[in-house]
Amino acid sequence: MKILVIRFSSMGDIIYTTPVVRCLKKQLPEAEIHFLTKPAFKYIYDGNPYIDKLLLLTPKLSDTITLIKAEGYDYIIDLHNNLRTFLIKLYTRIKSSSYKKQPILKWLSLKLNMQLVPKTHLVDRYMKAVKFLGVVNDEEKIDYYIKNKYSLNDLLPATHYHDYIVFIIGATHFTKRMPNLKIIEICNQINYPIVLLGGNDVKKNGELIASNVPNVFNACGLTNIDESVFIISKAFKVIGFDTGLTHIAEAFTNPIVSIWGGTVPELLGVQPYKVKEVLICGIDLPCRPCSKFGLETCPKGHFNCMNKIPNFEIVNFINNAI
Repeated sequence: MKILVIRFSSMGDIIYTTPVVRCLKKQLPEAEIHFLTKPAFKYIYDGNPYIDKLLLLTPKLSDTITLIKAEGYDYIIDLHNNLRTFLIKLYTRIKSSSYKKQPILKWLSLKLNMQLVPKTHLVDRYMKAVKFLGVVNDEEKIDYYIKNKYSLNDLLPATHYHDYIVFIIGATHFTKRMPNLKIIEICNQINYPIVLLGGNDVKKNGELIASNVPNVFNACGLTNIDESVFIISKAFKVIGFDTGLTHIAEAFTNPIVSIWGGTVPELLGVQPYKVKEVLICGIDLPCRPCSKFGLETCPKGHFNCMNKIPNFEIVNFINNAI
């Protein structure tokens, strides 16, 4: 049997496909499992032992379709379910099973500010697409395999080799990020060294935070994804927003503080998965959630969904030994 699993984007959505791929390979050991994604996200499956081949989406969809036809798959497991995957299934005519997105229920949940979408994690919704093969969820964590051997000596200052906290301050949209001044307030109450992680887009944010907190090292923009994940894997605890790197942190054993502003985990089913020690931070407001994926500004102008989150909850979770 030869199976192609498809998910094009984004980082968080792809990392939650890893239990599906693992269960397919372990429960159907004779099957050949391939995975198709965008080139920008190939790093998530590089080194993953549960796939036999990683395919990358080409600029012309027709070229990807030709490649898929040449492979001779028995089944396509469509975990994206968009126009491109529809065309792939249409033109290849390969038997397929697809993840159900529930777009109408999500839209109504957002517009009516009601929880109309079942509180089922995205992993479990993905798993329904492989149920017809007799594959079931093994209830284990997500997978991320660090590609290279790293040393903290090469990535962090000596003050941050042990019992450090990772604070992931980046996120794609403004309404997913906590304001710098609030991050500073929290960091100043944490009793451990802190490493800030994020891309070049939050490098200046990191510089501002580090200049106002004595125990902070700003690694934003200094490490690639793999190095960042290695740093996370060795951390004492992790703090992060609704962003891919925070979701990848769930692959390890670190206690996690998961902070939610304008988005809510219940709407998309992306609350921390199989994390033993977790604090989910978010406050109930009439205007929350304001979007499914985040916005560039707060529609109300006050940004209370982040500003009103109690600092003490986060600080107590981090400072109390587990």
